[in-house]
Amino acid sequence: MKAQVSHQASLPLIGLLLGLGLLAPRFAAAQNGGAQVVPQDELRSVAPNVYLDCDRRTCDFNYIKTEITFVNYVLDRQSADVQIIVTREQTGSGGNEYTLAFIGLRRHKGKDATLRYYSKPTDTEDQFRRGLVNSLKQGLVPYVYDTPLAEFISVSYAQKKDYRPTPRSDPWHYWVFGIGVRGNGEFEDLSERYSYQVNVSANRTTEKVKFRFSGGVNYNHRRYDIPDEEPIISDSNRKSLSASLIRSIDGHWSWGGTVSLYSSTYDNARLFASVGPAVEYDIFPYSQSTRRELRLQYRLSYTQRDYYEVTIFGKEKEGIFSQALQAVMEIKEPWGSIGASVQGQTFLHDLSKNNLRADLGVYINLFKGFSFNVGGQYSRIRDQISLPGREYTPEEILLELKRLASGYYLRFDIGLSYRFGSIYSNVVNPRFGNL
Repeated sequence: MKAQVSHQASLPLIGLLLGLGLLAPRFAAAQNGGAQVVPQDELRSVAPNVYLDCDRRTCDFNYIKTEITFVNYVLDRQSADVQIIVTREQTGSGGNEYTLAFIGLRRHKGKDATLRYYSKPTDTEDQFRRGLVNSLKQGLVPYVYDTPLAEFISVSYAQKKDYRPTPRSDPWHYWVFGIGVRGNGEFEDLSERYSYQVNVSANRTTEKVKFRFSGGVNYNHRRYDIPDEEPIISDSNRKSLSASLIRSIDGHWSWGGTVSLYSSTYDNARLFASVGPAVEYDIFPYSQSTRRELRLQYRLSYTQRDYYEVTIFGKEKEGIFSQALQAVMEIKEPWGSIGASVQGQTFLHDLSKNNLRADLGVYINLFKGFSFNVGGQYSRIRDQISLPGREYTPEEILLELKRLASGYYLRFDIGLSYRFGSIYSNVVNPRFGNL
């Protein structure tokens, strides 16, 4: 796929090469036609130190280190000349847009650039990682062109068509469809467990309109044989169907609406049918969403509820209006990242029936080798109007077949780490896996 690039630094010649080139390091060797051999230690001393700030589920670090050998990889940004922040957003086709932010540090301070790499939903893992490595190579050119390493760099140009299809050239007119089936089973003498899932989707994404349709069925079966007693059998299922339409207004505003159907034995929902509008404002422009966003969203909905069992409020069916206000913040900077959200939801007929939820995730590089992370979720629960109006059996509680009454939910994690020793992580040794 084709990588797009924008520069903040003034690099006339290299800027052109970045737009055109795929570079390949050619450290002098015998096959270089008599070129002078340069000791590896000397090359390492002039190579830029690179800190790759990327999720391990996105970046294959061993492959990158094997393919890009003209830089030094370091373990923290305090030792780096270049920090590369890699973020990801899903595209309308089901592929991904990867934003690679190159941030110059120390002697390269102010020499920044941003590249984008687009993967197809049908790309294999090898196709994806090759494309990402090519984009990384392009972005690293400005940091080596004025060093002795430039002697061993070559640039080639392979013409490619623009990655974005037009309505005329795209017979599907931006529509993407999907279907998936998955199942699993475990069987023993005294127990059996099996489940299956079926999912379908239809999506269409343009700059102005985003349409999402999805549906799914999830079924779970468990059986336990107890000597001299009746076997315990549990069956649970969940079904869902939803469609949403979102339209862009400008660089900060958007609006939309959602229609959904939901059924779940766990939630005592025979059928919940919902419809409602929503509006959203992003304080930062949507174009900056890969690095920072602060979105405020308001939703209003009407739900017609049909329960499996009479609820604790004596209801078999009811229609309810509800509203929700949510604030979401995402920031990813050289010093670390912060993600937080707060959502309040109430029923309009009784504001005391409400739910307040807060999520937080923070990762900060405090100083060289030392990092801190904290995360968690808290919910204040006052809106469980669907609970059955009867006592649960021990089997239902132990097998988690029904949602239990609760006033709150709390989960948290915290961590500190400190690394010291060699700042370099260039060597790849695949023996015995990750042991």
